[in-house]
Amino acid sequence: MATDIVVEEFNKTKKDWDEAYLQTLAHIQAIEQYGKSRSNAGNKESLPRLNGLAQDGLAMLSAAQFNLDLLVPQLPTDDHIQNAQLTLQSWNKQIQSLRSSLRNANLQAKANMRKAAQEERELLLGGGEESTARRRNLQTKAGMTSAAESITESLRRTRQLMVQEVERSGSTLMAFEESTGVLKKAESEYKGHVSLLTRTRNLLSTMKRQDVLDRIILTVGFLLFSLAVLYVVSKRIGILKLQRKVVGAIKAGMAGDPINNVIQVNEPVVVPNVDFDLNLEQPMHDEL
Repeated sequence: MATDIVVEEFNKTKKDWDEAYLQTLAHIQAIEQYGKSRSNAGNKESLPRLNGLAQDGLAMLSAAQFNLDLLVPQLPTDDHIQNAQLTLQSWNKQIQSLRSSLRNANLQAKANMRKAAQEERELLLGGGEESTARRRNLQTKAGMTSAAESITESLRRTRQLMVQEVERSGSTLMAFEESTGVLKKAESEYKGHVSLLTRTRNLLSTMKRQDVLDRIILTVGFLLFSLAVLYVVSKRIGILKLQRKVVGAIKAGMAGDPINNVIQVNEPVVVPNVDFDLNLEQPMHDEL
């Protein structure tokens, strides 16, 4: 399967060589015929253009030769390899011949152009209708050349204006890109501020809830404290009233029977049974 692909590529390379060889040979022949007698005006391609095409053809031939040189070791049989090597040698000689022919064709083209210029000069300097028609033709060509030059200059100015517009458009695009970058930066900062404001709002809401809770706690605490104070005061007032009642009762008892009240109120006092020999009738002396 691989050998078939190599043989197919070998045949394709030979076909490409044949086509490129014929095209290159035609371009070289056109160069050789360039500028002969008065047929120069009828040539569709200029001499540099024909030389460029011929050089491209030679490059294609060299590429085909290089490809064939790479395919030679991959051929399936010795006969194919020997045939390919002979083909390579033949192609090398043909390339050398084409290059020599191209040099000779360029020399012949220059000689043809000099000869055509000489004939043109003789016609311009000579008399007769042919010379007059030739001069008119050259004047027409000169006018056409001048018009073409003016058109070329106009196109050059248009191109310069287009280049300036492109540069201005590029600077405008750069300004737009910078503005876009600034807007993106502002957007990112705005998003950061939005998140900060959201957190601040949440903190304020939390602080408000905490403030309300603190107020409720303070109110409840104050109410409890007030109730406790009222309770203590009420209890204290009740004790005072009871104490007053007891004192009043004691005072009332002492006013009615002091000895009994004292005995009732105080603990019983045990008085020792001591005999006192009191002389009630002894006169009392005043120590003073």
